[in-house]
Amino acid sequence: MESTVPERVELPPAFEDVPMDDLVELIADMLERLMSHNDRIPLQPESLTRFHSRSAPGISILDYLKRIVRFTKVEKACLLITLHYIDQICARVPLFTLSSLTCHRFIIAAVTVSSKGLCDVFCNNALYAKVGGISVGELNTLEREFLRMIEWTITCTRELLQEYYINLVRTHSTSKYTIARADSSGSSSSDSSDLEMETLPSRPPSINEPSAILIDPVPPNSDISRRATIEQNMAFAALQHQNQETEP
Repeated sequence: MESTVPERVELPPAFEDVPMDDLVELIADMLERLMSHNDRIPLQPESLTRFHSRSAPGISILDYLKRIVRFTKVEKACLLITLHYIDQICARVPLFTLSSLTCHRFIIAAVTVSSKGLCDVFCNNALYAKVGGISVGELNTLEREFLRMIEWTITCTRELLQEYYINLVRTHSTSKYTIARADSSGSSSSDSSDLEMETLPSRPPSINEPSAILIDPVPPNSDISRRATIEQNMAFAALQHQNQETEP
């Protein structure tokens, strides 16, 4: 009988050295699992945000990320920090969930913001909007809302990004990835003395705030009280009306 265990793929200790295709697959795998969990949470008027689409986009999050990488040449740090943004927003806005209705618009807004904050060279909003499949005006609105939700905390430490990378490898759904030993991988792109300590897969995350990536997401039954705004109620009614019209 042939074994169904996937072939192990050894990745470099530092996230700066990981092939972009592997990093994209790692991030997409995490986002897909997070969306699958959050899609089970009933949608409420007070949880609607500007990131909600009326229906889930027809492109998978993996293909969406590949498209962004292909046309914007986004850097690895800009992709990884998207996970930190998710954690920030979930901690500050508990009713926000990354679902199939919010993920794509969230990702293109996150890449837009992170590229401007972390890179010397980045694309203009017209290109980000075209790649993301939305209008420039819509992206501008999402960018402003995104910055408000993260309270303009655009950057984080290299050590935190490394922790996200290690966590992605450790928790991949197929367990096909493994981190190469630091002493057998040659030189890395970072000379940080903290690297060897942080690449030990057995070390638990050390983030001290609620997180949707490094710890379990908020369970569906969490009772968070907040009244919906008029705008949220109107958007929720329009969404329900559209879903009723599409039902056979």
